[in-house]
Amino acid sequence: MPAEHTGGRRPLDLAGIGIGPSNLSLAALAARVPGLTTAFYERCAEFRWHPGLLIEGTTLQVPFLADLVTLADPTSPYSFLNYLRVRERLYPFYFAERFHAHRAEYDAYCRWVGGQLPGLHFDHQVDDVRWNAERGLFEADFARLDASGEAAALGRAHARHLVVGVGTEPYVPEALRPLAASPTADVVHAADYLTHRARLVAAGHVTVVGAGQSGAEVFLDLLRARTAGAEGLHWLARTPAFAPMEYSKLGLEQFTPDYARYFHGLPEAVRDELLPRQWQLYKGIDAQTIAAVHEELYRRTLGGGWPDAVLTPGVTVRTAGRLGGDRIELHLEHSAQGARETLHTDAVVLATGYRERPLDGLLAPLEPLLRRDAAGRPQVDERHRLVLDPEVTGRIYVQNAERHTHGVGAPDLGLAAHRSAVILNDVTGAEPYPLPHRTAFTTFGLRQSRRERPAEPAHGTPRAPDPGTVKA
Repeated sequence: MPAEHTGGRRPLDLAGIGIGPSNLSLAALAARVPGLTTAFYERCAEFRWHPGLLIEGTTLQVPFLADLVTLADPTSPYSFLNYLRVRERLYPFYFAERFHAHRAEYDAYCRWVGGQLPGLHFDHQVDDVRWNAERGLFEADFARLDASGEAAALGRAHARHLVVGVGTEPYVPEALRPLAASPTADVVHAADYLTHRARLVAAGHVTVVGAGQSGAEVFLDLLRARTAGAEGLHWLARTPAFAPMEYSKLGLEQFTPDYARYFHGLPEAVRDELLPRQWQLYKGIDAQTIAAVHEELYRRTLGGGWPDAVLTPGVTVRTAGRLGGDRIELHLEHSAQGARETLHTDAVVLATGYRERPLDGLLAPLEPLLRRDAAGRPQVDERHRLVLDPEVTGRIYVQNAERHTHGVGAPDLGLAAHRSAVILNDVTGAEPYPLPHRTAFTTFGLRQSRRERPAEPAHGTPRAPDPGTVKA
């Protein structure tokens, strides 16, 4: 039940900062918890999910059951299947026998859910968060933005607990930042691909940097749009191969709550060493896209000759600069060969991924109360709570900002509903969303090596049995 964020009769139980899929999932599940008061704030004017990458025909990499609510509450009216039913598209979806929804369809579904939740406040930018020890509440100062993005009004929300879900931002490698920041250089991040697509299709030569799913989709879209024999494309990858994403059934169990619990229990140094080696779990390319790229390249050889498209893995961009006029010069290095080469191109698309938005600025007033790990990152407990000074009785939850503590599944849509349920169970001190005791066939780790777990907080819910302790 949403509450008025300014001048309400009582403080909010939970205030959310950011409205991406994670906090939208939380808001949708919270709406079904009787008596719970919530409000969520987002600086953008509306919900949009990676609008620059809603390329025609692209699909999610997770099944449609990984919607905002189903894996925590299959009976929710905010499920993807109910969205299809309301839109009278359930039978077409059934006969299409699709397991992965179109990306544009997921975006439309999320906006449909958001349109039904009155506790969402778009065009609201939270600038400051403090802990009021006297009242035992968090204070969040925000500005309501006008159409030009300027502050039209100021307000303050009071809440017992906070959840921060500000998501990620496009990452630009250091070597390419000067060019990406230049208004005259045709260097764009894949997050803005569709905005610049017409210009990129018309460019004489385009280089795509990055071999993840976004890089493959951009390369394939450009390839299909350009004349056979005059494609003028170069695809660069830092990885040693254009590798498929790990999609075996047991491999996918690393995206379960069981694995997240196991990963959280590992020593910090072990977690940091393990994450980079798991890149193929989330930075690879799905097999269908790889097959489509190869098929399109092969089709262009049917008349004889090869397409003017170069695919080079194992390469990093050392430096980049302008080459007179509008051309761009990339200085490349091959990691295995140790060889160096210069590439001239007219435009660059950076499919170089995303990084978690830093929380330091938003939470600066709380800095003395935050506990950090050896690398200076916020400590996050198993229930997605920032570890705070004991004098703070309120809790701050984080969404999609805890890969360093919870593993590769932290940003995965398939864990969003489960994480939301964990948070709501913790906020209420009850169990509005009962969670499964076990979610994987794999037992991660040995029973004898399990570290002693801390006692449950008084306000918590009983801990689910660890799958490693289940008797055979």
